[in-house]
Amino acid sequence: MSNEFIYGIHAVKAVLERDPVRFIEAYVLKGRQDERLMPVLNQLNQIGVSIQQMNRKTLDDKAHGANHQGIIAKVKPAKQLNENDLDGILSQHTQPLLLILDGVTDPHNLGACLRNADAAGVAAVIVPKDRSAPLTATVSKVACGAAETVPLVRVTNLARTMRVLQEQGIWIAGTAGEATHDIYQAKLDGPLAIVMGAEGDGMRRLTRETCDDLIKIPMAGSVSSLNVSVASGICLFEAVRQRAL
Repeated sequence: MSNEFIYGIHAVKAVLERDPVRFIEAYVLKGRQDERLMPVLNQLNQIGVSIQQMNRKTLDDKAHGANHQGIIAKVKPAKQLNENDLDGILSQHTQPLLLILDGVTDPHNLGACLRNADAAGVAAVIVPKDRSAPLTATVSKVACGAAETVPLVRVTNLARTMRVLQEQGIWIAGTAGEATHDIYQAKLDGPLAIVMGAEGDGMRRLTRETCDDLIKIPMAGSVSSLNVSVASGICLFEAVRQRAL
């Protein structure tokens, strides 16, 4: 696997906190020494990471137009998680909350979903190997560090993984426009996985049939559906609300 670039203070801090051995080198905006960036640079110096200063155009070119906040780092790729890692992840949670994304192929949407998952305390985000956006620098940047903190588990067979979760007592609620009840009427406490389908197509048939329950977000306006990252945030935080009662 080739090395990766991560952009921005949040993403760099997240890797520093969780997996600092991944760093190869860093590039920073020449002359920038503000209070947000300096602690990050000091930590990189402490672990012996080479830091190159660059002018804005060179840094902008290296970021390919992404908002880099004055810092880019070249890192070794993170360990890819698969279905074999799920037991270890679940063992750390008595009431796990999981997010399953079936067919989210846009990196901006995946990044935003990871950010939502981090904020909601999700134990892991589960995606199929063959129908999901790769974990690119764009995903990492949009996720604001969540790509480095929330386990992203890629599984070979999504429906089979869902059945394994059900055998472990996890209730699986899938979102679908044709559902007969909405998220505010559904029971979303306890061990739970929420499934979001691809925009437009929704969940695949087998994914839908494997769910324990189908739920929907009530829509009052003329728009028929929401962006998948917005919808995932709404569903996750309704689950957070119910679990806090």
